[in-house]
Amino acid sequence: MDGIVFNIQRFSVHDGPGIRTTVFLKGCTLHCFWCHNPESIRLKPDLQFYPERCVGCGHCVAACPNGVHVLENGQHTMLRERCAVCGKCVEECYSQALTMAGKPMSVEAVVEEVLRDREFYRVTGGGVTLSGGEPALQARFSHAILAACHAEGIHTVVETAANVPWEDLALVLSETDQVLLDVKLMDSERHREAVGSRNERILANARKMDALGIPLVVRVPVVPGVNDNEEDIRAIAAFARTLANARELVLIPFHRLGEGKYHSLGLDYRAHGLATPARERLEALASRARESGLEARVA
Repeated sequence: MDGIVFNIQRFSVHDGPGIRTTVFLKGCTLHCFWCHNPESIRLKPDLQFYPERCVGCGHCVAACPNGVHVLENGQHTMLRERCAVCGKCVEECYSQALTMAGKPMSVEAVVEEVLRDREFYRVTGGGVTLSGGEPALQARFSHAILAACHAEGIHTVVETAANVPWEDLALVLSETDQVLLDVKLMDSERHREAVGSRNERILANARKMDALGIPLVVRVPVVPGVNDNEEDIRAIAAFARTLANARELVLIPFHRLGEGKYHSLGLDYRAHGLATPARERLEALASRARESGLEARVA
């Protein structure tokens, strides 16, 4: 069985307990305008172009069957509407100005990569984390990876926004030891305005996963103008407090490190004018969250 993976990051320390290998899967049902991984949104591979790396060799022009690449007066431009994402130009680009985000991988290939660091997992209590995108969009593929890791004694974590059919999420959770649940807002209409979807299904799925008894951590991306205020953080903390298996709430500060990815994909970066919240402000919000009775901290 194959799935679409866009990155495998070894020695991760923020995606669950211990040292972990994080497998990033393509595809997401939300469209958060601040997303740090815009290359994860589509369920198919994406062509990324970094013009600052281009040396003007012209190999991509010769390789592309659709005339996507144009070199004029030392400038390399792309006619993206012609692109079939075949990857032929990437194969010829030795400067890596052109790269492919996402590639088919088998369950066996992913697990082989994960097992390379099993000794670190044993010593630190780490393991594998599936992230994305949304792992439950590739439910059968994710389930197979997690089951194979469990068979090898590897601890499993899944990061999810829970905006998928429950049947798909339940399949993935059947081989999951811990959940990292992303929650943005409690107000459904404001949630739709921010990420393109209402939150009723997310909250219902959160309650269903809690009923399974799986330990979970609620993670909140704190985004200026979206939820960087006491009222929203308190509301999320109050909801998290109703989940019997919620261990803590973690505030994750917005940052603009993914801005270059938007440009490489030919996308508009709507979060361009936003700044990372001050640490003092985040700590104050975490303090308000703790008033719910749930442990809270800043990532």
